[in-house]
Amino acid sequence: MPSPRTRGTALRHRLAELRGPDVPAKALDARALAALAANPGCARRAILDGAGVNKAALASALGSPSLFGQSQFALTRGNAFEARVKADGGAELLRLVHEKLDPTAEPPTEARVPDLTASGPQGRTARTALELREAAAHPGAWTLLDHPMLALDVAGSPAFLEPDAVVVHPDGSWSVVEIKSFPLLDGSADPAKAGAAARQAAVYVLALEEVAARLGAEPQAPAEASGERSAQGTDPAPRVRHRILLVCPRDFSNLPAASAVDIRKQRAVTARQLNRLTRIEDIAAGLPEGTCFSPELPAADLTAAVESVPAAYAPECLSTCELAFHCRTRSREEGAVTSLGRAARAELGGLATVEEVLAAARGETGDPSDPAVAALRRAAALRAEALEAACR
Repeated sequence: MPSPRTRGTALRHRLAELRGPDVPAKALDARALAALAANPGCARRAILDGAGVNKAALASALGSPSLFGQSQFALTRGNAFEARVKADGGAELLRLVHEKLDPTAEPPTEARVPDLTASGPQGRTARTALELREAAAHPGAWTLLDHPMLALDVAGSPAFLEPDAVVVHPDGSWSVVEIKSFPLLDGSADPAKAGAAARQAAVYVLALEEVAARLGAEPQAPAEASGERSAQGTDPAPRVRHRILLVCPRDFSNLPAASAVDIRKQRAVTARQLNRLTRIEDIAAGLPEGTCFSPELPAADLTAAVESVPAAYAPECLSTCELAFHCRTRSREEGAVTSLGRAARAELGGLATVEEVLAAARGETGDPSDPAVAALRRAAALRAEALEAACR
């Protein structure tokens, strides 16, 4: 049996072949990882993201260009709002953290805001870990890390992630801060946008937990006074809080408002999905020999390659995946009920296509004892009665 190191090397070579010769890998970011967690059943997205395929270029080559992404206006507005929240050394941001996440702590009258500048993502990741270690070694003060860089192992490769901010509390615990430009109206945000932000923050929490675990595994320095060491010879790992701070504009102003969001559920789902990404090896092994997703291939060959991997399209994909228009077209051509939404798919049980649903409603097929079939026939009967009454 090959060693894990050999298997990892073989998988990386296989993913490079799927990407195409001389095609650089597109790095995974927190948005992509959060989207994976939102649609864990999509093997197509798992293999494409795992291989580092540029899905926007792929969608254009397939003839279904993506409209996915933020407008330049939204980016400019978001950057301006973030700069306002972090002005004056992050005084307003720390006030919101204290108010919403840690009201029993000492107010943050002053805080450390270390410089995280370094060369390349690896250098910035090391610098961030160093400052987190420094903050953990000197509890009792607030520390604000502005745009730290974190690394998360994904299918054997590091994904470099950049949260808006990480705050170290006086008790040494760590909190993630997400700053978004969509508004909090009467204290509530749009559920879909808030859910996406929570899933994204869950990715950052997982990456911070890896940093905390490494710090907790480091040998403990001898105590100055007694020279005693802990029984395990290591310091306890810093605690990563599972309540994150979501900062948004209040109503229609540019004033910041904040809400504490418990992301334990999103964290569990994301961790489970990232663990399942090891199945990329199984997906890749089941692909036809010579499969390649390079946008340079002829359209027919590229379409065949993409269609060789099953997808799990749902309308929610339109806001999270660059291939959504291509997958929607195929889903409608096949008459798949998933094109109607995951809720409809769940209600219809084993009926996978619109034709099967209509046939069951007409009484042509289906088991009458099946609750989904019985509900469809009852709905069809009620519709017929209503149309008959309307025509009288």
